[in-house]
Amino acid sequence: MMFDRVAILDWSAAKGPRLGKDSIWLAEACGPSQTARTLTARNLPTRLAAEAALCDLVHTSLGRGHRLLIGADFAFGTPSGFCAHLTGTPQALNLWAWLAARVTDTEANVTNYRHVAAQMNRHFPGDGPFWGNGEKQQIPGLPRLKPALPPGLALHRATDLAARGPGAAPKPVWQLAGAGAVGAQVLTGLPMLHRLRTRFASQIAVWPFQPATAPVVLAEVYPSLLAAEVRHLTATTGMVTDQAQVRLLAQSLAGLPAAALGRIMAVSAPALSEEGWILGAGHTGLLRQALG
Repeated sequence: MMFDRVAILDWSAAKGPRLGKDSIWLAEACGPSQTARTLTARNLPTRLAAEAALCDLVHTSLGRGHRLLIGADFAFGTPSGFCAHLTGTPQALNLWAWLAARVTDTEANVTNYRHVAAQMNRHFPGDGPFWGNGEKQQIPGLPRLKPALPPGLALHRATDLAARGPGAAPKPVWQLAGAGAVGAQVLTGLPMLHRLRTRFASQIAVWPFQPATAPVVLAEVYPSLLAAEVRHLTATTGMVTDQAQVRLLAQSLAGLPAAALGRIMAVSAPALSEEGWILGAGHTGLLRQALG
């Protein structure tokens, strides 16, 4: 269960290349098996640049025979019932493939995810579930304000509720714009991860949908689980919040003993194959202990 290296990705759905606050950060930390416990963080200006960096990281790790854990800060699944209705099966990885076939992105960080969200909305009665168009231009099928959820769909996943705490309150995947919105990151991030796992085939497993036994494991993370530690680091160093978040979570997960890591990855919950789970949800204490 141990990993030689841990990488934490803070994603962004921003239009246009961007650095600094509210942009893409990728932190890397060495696990207990490595002699030198290095910790680095890179700021990447576009989603395609971040995808290339992840590909290089996976390729390098496989070449060295290292086990790699990649944590991505966006939801890997949706509330129960959505994926089954849209794709025909309650398997989140089918949603990844569905989105990858439709969501586009460019080197200028321009994506069509809003139009894809509107397309998904048309599969359900009413106006939802996705909402929040931050563009001036109206997009038919994508309401600007929160609509009533279609019957049978919940606002949050079980893991979103389990991750709640002081400074940590995950937003619903349905919200695409506004303060703290995460839906745009989901719709742009999942196609990227689908391409990554397709490129490396059996070398990559997606937890908790697949056993975490492959050389490379992808997992959903939520750096706000360490909200207090992030606030302290930003206050004392002047780091932007995104950089502090990925550095601290990479350091924490890389420092977890094997038994503790196994404990937080031993998840059993209803609709797990569709909703997914946040690595460390319900175990903030263990993450804090690993920081020393």
